[in-house]
Amino acid sequence: MNILHTVTVKQVITQTSKQALLTQFTDRKMRLEQECDQLYFEQRKVEKAKNNPVMSLQYEKEIEKRRDKIKLVDFKIEQINTLPLGSELKEKEVQAIIEVNIGDNWNELLQEKTIVIKDGVVQQIR
Repeated sequence: MNILHTVTVKQVITQTSKQALLTQFTDRKMRLEQECDQLYFEQRKVEKAKNNPVMSLQYEKEIEKRRDKIKLVDFKIEQINTLPLGSELKEKEVQAIIEVNIGDNWNELLQEKTIVIKDGVVQQIR
């Protein structure tokens, strides 16, 4: 019988992976800032038309959501910069199929499984 089990994927921080993460977060921050600028522009158009003050508030809420996301990205960038090389960072979780047979140790089967990746190459399976 086969069952699904959650496996944690961890990435070993190297100079290359650190730079890739910083680039990814910087790009995300720039996109969020562009979205804020666009929403601000749309908000000003609605305010000039004076059609619907509720719409202006909706734009303000959306802008605030983006600003909160920008703060979170800034925090992540700060954390990446403080991580020492060689440390492990949880990247994601994936589902794996595990074969269960009569006589298998159930507790061993359910232990947390981890895949460690370094620069895109699997280094360990724990």
